[in-house]
Amino acid sequence: MSKFISYLKTKSFRNNFIAAIVTVVVILLVAFFSLRYYTKHGQGLNVPVLKGLAFTQAVSKLEDLGLRYEVDSVFVMDSPPGIVIDQDPEANTFVKGNRTIYLTVNVAMAPNVKFPDIEFKPLREAQALIENYGLKLGDTTYKSDVSRDVVLQALFGGQPLKAGESLPKGSRIDFVLGDGKGNEEVDIPSLIGLTKDEAVFALKNGAMLTLGTVTYEGEITDSVNAVIIRQDPFLTDSVSKVKIGTPVNITLSNKK
Repeated sequence: MSKFISYLKTKSFRNNFIAAIVTVVVILLVAFFSLRYYTKHGQGLNVPVLKGLAFTQAVSKLEDLGLRYEVDSVFVMDSPPGIVIDQDPEANTFVKGNRTIYLTVNVAMAPNVKFPDIEFKPLREAQALIENYGLKLGDTTYKSDVSRDVVLQALFGGQPLKAGESLPKGSRIDFVLGDGKGNEEVDIPSLIGLTKDEAVFALKNGAMLTLGTVTYEGEITDSVNAVIIRQDPFLTDSVSKVKIGTPVNITLSNKK
């Protein structure tokens, strides 16, 4: 032990110790500066603000800075087409040169979506359902029905819509709803002398009744022009009104 302590006091040990420290410092300095050179520490770019710019403007900015880009597209109803609506990384993010910037651009043409089944669903449920499909609620009208605020029919451009039909995303859909007044009574119309088609129109649009059983009397040579000779219920002094939706039975004949 005394020999080891004596060795620590020699000039040879001091020289070796100093040489070891210098060697470690040199190695650390070389590693530090090599790493700075390799990663170009302190050299980089701030990502510009690209959201809200036209796609061509955004690309021009990126190319001027030497940054690459990749493009994805979506359809956003309330944004003009060809506009950058999202970017990654975000604006003012510090990045290295030649970094790829990901752009999301709004497309001009809306993709088609399948219309969901909303028949006989409550208004709020039906509205939430079509909005999940990227559609919007348009006008709402009411017709006589025992159900209140329940969708009886959906219309697009005035034409009835069925579940599964394709239409552009963002389209406005009109609803025909029940008014909850199906128990109200209406006047019985006189159908005598009308054809079947005329009777159907009168019942549906004028009286809010439905066509019931259709029977024929005598030899029928022309069913299109056959006219109604009897109806049930029939307008009498004692019976003049029936509930909305009541079926009316008719008898047709070619003999007026």
